[in-house]
Amino acid sequence: YRDDDDINDVASMAGVNLNEESARIMATNSDLVGTQIQSCKDEPFLAAIPLHKRILEMAKKLGITDVPAEVVTFISHATQNRLRTVIEKVTVITQHRMESYKDDEWYEQATDVRSQLKFFEQLERLEKQRKDEQEREILLKAAKSRSRQEDPEQARLKQKAKEMQQQELAQMRQRDANLTALAAIGPRKKRKLDSPGLLTVGGEGLGMSGGSQAGMGTPSSRQYARQKITRVNLRDFIFYMEQERETSHSLLLYRALLK
Repeated sequence: YRDDDDINDVASMAGVNLNEESARIMATNSDLVGTQIQSCKDEPFLAAIPLHKRILEMAKKLGITDVPAEVVTFISHATQNRLRTVIEKVTVITQHRMESYKDDEWYEQATDVRSQLKFFEQLERLEKQRKDEQEREILLKAAKSRSRQEDPEQARLKQKAKEMQQQELAQMRQRDANLTALAAIGPRKKRKLDSPGLLTVGGEGLGMSGGSQAGMGTPSSRQYARQKITRVNLRDFIFYMEQERETSHSLLLYRALLK
């Protein structure tokens, strides 16, 4: 082995001639060298006939009269790849939008709009309650007054006070009827878990053993996790088009913003 005689060549030290092995491999598998092997049929993503017609219509405007079938297949695969890229990017945008940072240790809440709205609603409720109390006191005073002069305003206040007392009495009766119905129904029973292979004992979930499952004729214990659904809306697509160079100044983006 003069050609490969080297102290650092492990193959020559093992007594293997690389030239002879390469020649033997080329002679044995010469019919397979250079051939393309595919494990599945190459199926286009889009319908070939309508796509071919559409490409011919666009090509005739540019002076092209013939478009091979390979071009149609290539454009179909390019469309599939482009659509996959768009869906992946929009899905990432949607997941970022739905992600919550409240459990993050670096998250610091600056404002709480929900608590502020609740505070203002409570203020409005207290103000309304105060005005109702004042109006109620005025009506009660008008109802208790016994003036001999026939004043139409005084009569209107008395009639309104009478209606208010009747409304309060009806509300009290309705509340008593609801409490009586709840007492007749009894306490609510907690709903049992319907997940297979899971028992609840004292509020704790215990998995069923293999022997008990074999006796009941059920398969192995599985916990069916609910699949998380990612919902993409128009706002996510608009954000994606604003970030892409090809669509950031397109007519499609402006039409989406007008919707």
